[in-house]
Order: sequence, then C-alpha cells, then structure tokens
Amino acid sequence: MTMPYYVAPEQVMKDRADYARKGIAQGRSLVAITYDDGILLCAENPSNTLHKVSEIYDRIAFAGVGRYSEFESLRILGVRQADVKGFTYSREDVDARSLANAYAQTLHQIFTHEMKPMEVEILVAEVGVRPDTDQLFRIRYDGFVIDEHGSSVLGGDPDTIADRLEPNLAETPDLGSAVRAAVDALAGPDRTLAAGDLEAAMLVRTDERRAFRRLPEERLTELLG
Repeated sequence: MTMPYYVAPEQVMKDRADYARKGIAQGRSLVAITYDDGILLCAENPSNTLHKVSEIYDRIAFAGVGRYSEFESLRILGVRQADVKGFTYSREDVDARSLANAYAQTLHQIFTHEMKPMEVEILVAEVGVRPDTDQLFRIRYDGFVIDEHGSSVLGGDPDTIADRLEPNLAETPDLGSAVRAAVDALAGPDRTLAAGDLEAAMLVRTDERRAFRRLPEERLTELLG
C-alpha cells in the first residue's frame, strides 16, 4: 500500500503566497494619494476600456492590480453588495470599512481553501468631509487588510515606488502636486509616462451624492505640464 503524498500546511501556504505575489508583481502599479479636495487614484494603464479604477458607490472607489479578470469579478461583487445594503437599509450604511472586510473574507476563503489563490491586490477608498476622515483600505491576496494613511501603493515593486513617492508628497497636496508625485513615483528615474499611459480618477470632496470623477487625458496633460 502506497503512502499518501504529504505536504506540510505551512509549505502549502508559503507556495500559494509566492505564487500570488509573483503574479501581482508582473502587473503595472497603482498609487492612491489623499489631497486637499479628495483622493487621487492613478495607475499605469494605457488601455481605454480595461479599467483598474472604478466607482463602487456614492463616495467609494475600487482599485485593483494583478490579474484583470479576477479583480474585475471582485469589483462586481462589491457593487452588488453595496447596492443591496444601501437599498435594504440606508445609503449612509454603505461604507469602505464594511466592504473591505467583505473583500478580506472572500480573499481569505479562496487563499486557504482553493488550489489557486487570486493574483490580485485591491484598494477600497472612501472620501470623507475632511482629509483626516478619508479611508484607504488595501486588501492583499490572502485577505489581510491594511489601513493606509495619506497614500497607498499597489502592485509592481511597491516598496521602491513608495520610497520615490514619499519625498515628493506634501502633507496636504493639491491635485496637481498629487498627480505629478504619483506619476514620478510610477515612472521612476529611467522612464517618462505621458497622459496616454495613465488611468486616473478622483473621489472629490463635494456635497453632491456621487463623488467619483475620471480625469480625461486632456486634463491629465494639463496637470502634468
């Protein structure tokens, strides 16, 4: 009788984590920055149709890096959950923290029980009435939630990009400064990113119900200039 093949649980988790990290690192990065009038979400993405940054609800945005089909399915899941909760209870009951927790549970369940983990890292952002009330929740492939403050970097080489971002980031920058700092950090010293290479959107600190706005290429070119 042959003995069943055994792999230690620690090794299984390590192999899954390595697999997910390698997949995420191959994708292009994304930067989120809190500025004086809202939250900027800027990603290296030349596609006009495959969006990394999208609206989930009134004042909440979603951003993802890694395998597009996987974080797109997570975005749709979040939109449905937010709509159901807002319709069942109140629109004010839908917040970034509860959505981040729901995403964390889903990703953790897949990471621990499925053969292949999701090769994604996502961000849930909610704009507040003041910069100190903005919320940025980064959720890793294994469901670990990180509460970010001021800025967040996803995908690619996040440590290197964060190191480039920090010196150029004022405490409460305006939109133009935030865009230039984000693009310089994404590009690095050896490249130049034009507006056509980027996808950018913002959550505007406004009295209107919906806060999500996309930055068109013409406006990005103006801000970068």
